[in-house]
Amino acid sequence: MRGLLCWPVLLLLLQPWETQLQLTGPRCHTGPLDLVFVIDSSRSVRPFEFETMRQFLMGLLRGLNVGPNATRVGVIQYSSQVQSVFPLRAFSRREDMERAIRDLVPLAQGTMTGLAIQYAMNVAFSVAEGARPPEERVPRVAVIVTDGRPQDRVAEVAAQARARGIEIYAVGVQRADVGSLRAMASPPLDEHVFLVESFDLIQEFGLQFQSRLCAIDYCSFGNHSCQHECVSTPGGPRCHCREGHDLQPDGRSCQVRDLCNGVDHGCEFQCVSEGLSYRCLCPEGRQLQADGKSCNRCREGHVDLVLLVDGSKSVRPQNFELVKRFVNQIVDFLDVSPEGTRVGLVQFSSRVRTEFPLGRYGTAAEVKQAVLAVEYMERGTMTGLALRHMVEHSFSEAQGARPRALNVPRVGLVFTDGRSQDDISVWAARAKEEGIVMYAVGVGKAVEAELREIASEPAELHVSYAPDFGTMTHLLENLRGSICPEEGISAGTELRSPCECESLVEFQGRTLGALESLTLNHILWGWWRGLEGK
Repeated sequence: MRGLLCWPVLLLLLQPWETQLQLTGPRCHTGPLDLVFVIDSSRSVRPFEFETMRQFLMGLLRGLNVGPNATRVGVIQYSSQVQSVFPLRAFSRREDMERAIRDLVPLAQGTMTGLAIQYAMNVAFSVAEGARPPEERVPRVAVIVTDGRPQDRVAEVAAQARARGIEIYAVGVQRADVGSLRAMASPPLDEHVFLVESFDLIQEFGLQFQSRLCAIDYCSFGNHSCQHECVSTPGGPRCHCREGHDLQPDGRSCQVRDLCNGVDHGCEFQCVSEGLSYRCLCPEGRQLQADGKSCNRCREGHVDLVLLVDGSKSVRPQNFELVKRFVNQIVDFLDVSPEGTRVGLVQFSSRVRTEFPLGRYGTAAEVKQAVLAVEYMERGTMTGLALRHMVEHSFSEAQGARPRALNVPRVGLVFTDGRSQDDISVWAARAKEEGIVMYAVGVGKAVEAELREIASEPAELHVSYAPDFGTMTHLLENLRGSICPEEGISAGTELRSPCECESLVEFQGRTLGALESLTLNHILWGWWRGLEGK
């Protein structure tokens, strides 16, 4: 910790002591500081000399910005023993400190300077006595004023104090031993050791520093921990980040600025920060338009999509809201219309409830509004019952599914977070027999074996997993192309005959190819392969 020589406590005033009760010049508002004066009151300090030192202390106090969140001051005196005049926590007003100093009675015995340093290190600078905790990184400064040679060892205990982060200034008066002052003080010694000829001249040692009273470089203390840059201010060190970065709540670390969160980027799908700029991205299978923000929509694939959403009590209300938001993000990828993609939603717990059938809504906005209005059911997890409901009712023409003769793919997406309380095997198999392409999305404690049984083959392409509801949105990356084939039956195009089996096979092949991205991030494929190998 360098440069504390110009620290305001030692830079102030010192005028002839008769006029020191009057403060001259503006007070320097420094940053937080824990300051302890260690005063020699041995018998070698004569009464009038002690009185001069008393006035000197009070003059210094008037130049400090004293307060609980600014400079805290403590005073100890020593001779053959050590006495606390007042600890750091005692006073927050300068007047109370001055009163205590006026009442100070010298001990008038030996000169145990080493003992005084040890007391300052172990007691005066303790949190119990009012010092700020080390993690707050408030500088700790000890100013030792002595007039003679110590009668005990000082070098070792002073080194211990410095190792604990205490900055030591040694001020010698008259008969003080220069070697002892140098053994006590912090390096560099030419900035921490002072020697004056007499107590009458002690005031003069501060005059040369008055011009630098408010020019403390707090960054030079070396404890600011700023990741990028440290800026010294009258209030103490402040961390500053380089251009394109933001200062974090800890006040020290910096993070690359996410411009996507700070500007109205207008990206339809995703905004990506890149240094001092950003760019928009579109989901797989869709292209960025000329405006650099919007994405073309999938307008060629016709799909009947039914979402089975787990509303059991294990999901919990806040997570159910995340599921609804996730469903709406899927809807954003679709060209919802009576002739395009139709969407239906079923919620299940101990019972099954159709929230809205395939044929009810003709626009994405209507579907999303209906999803937000869905109320959480709670209770059990009857996944098998939900699958039966989907097969028997959800894909019926009465519910809005298009006739099989039109070869419109039927897709079921099951969201669940736990083990089913009923059997799923019969209706999971039945769904696939009915030609429904099944996808299983598991979250949290979802059972891998059940997900595989629900999903169409191959399981690697039809099962997805997220460790919790908060990370479920990552699955959107994999689901983007699942319901948006590269080609398909566009509005106004003549539908192929159902007898042309190769037509349906070709369409399903394209759909499966688009869904292959499900294996990229959150599929349990590697996990299952490991289990199968055991």
